[in-house]
Amino acid sequence: MRRKTPEEPPYVTGWLEWFLGCLLRAIQGAEVTLAGIMFKANFWQRRAGVPMNERQIRVLNRVLDGFEGKLTSSKWAALAGCSADTALRDINELVALGVLVKMSAGGRSTAYEIARG
Repeated sequence: MRRKTPEEPPYVTGWLEWFLGCLLRAIQGAEVTLAGIMFKANFWQRRAGVPMNERQIRVLNRVLDGFEGKLTSSKWAALAGCSADTALRDINELVALGVLVKMSAGGRSTAYEIARG
């Protein structure tokens, strides 16, 4: 077995770089997750007094949990298990209450997002 001279880098350096890189990525991922959790908690806290039905609560939770794509009335109907008319009625109620806002595109491309205020 060869003895290490003082000028040789320690063998542990590579492992430490790898470990610290993993730790940094874990912390960054936790920050993203925590930001989402805090946004959802603040959302429900700000809207504690807003009257909503079970479908609306269920779909809003799905959207807040990281819904992919744009929220349309047809996607709402699929998520809520209701008719297109009921979905549009649910959405219009939430828009009137300031919970959702209509995005810029209209017509068949009408989509909605969570109000940021």
